[in-house]
Amino acid sequence: MYHFLWVIILTLIAVSIWQFMTYQRRYSEKGYRMSISLELFYTLIILYTMVMIGFSVLYFTASFYTVTLVEIGQVPGPSKIEALIRSIYFSGVTMLTIGYGDIIPVGPGRGFAVIQALIGYILPTCFVMKLVQTNLEKIKP
Repeated sequence: MYHFLWVIILTLIAVSIWQFMTYQRRYSEKGYRMSISLELFYTLIILYTMVMIGFSVLYFTASFYTVTLVEIGQVPGPSKIEALIRSIYFSGVTMLTIGYGDIIPVGPGRGFAVIQALIGYILPTCFVMKLVQTNLEKIKP
């Protein structure tokens, strides 16, 4: 029963994403078409990924000098692989402004986290502004 619900939910999500990516609206009286640019969409995904990887490397390398990320209920000082995985996870959660609260930045990690959260908050706005600008440039006679 639960598998059936998961299939329905994942199908709805996939269809929604597909409709978002292939959205096109035609205005026959003006002779132009507004659409969502897949190039901009892919650029946004690449930007998010690059910033996430960059900040995770920053958290990871900072952890060699001082404690930057503390997982609730665990003593700092995991192996290097665990520290890397923790850094990637925290970077993703912070970049997407989810903030579960299971990992807490300390010391210089707090400043990095604030900057990363700000970037994660601003990028979608820049994406929308660029999309509007691109569509307005197509409209101009």
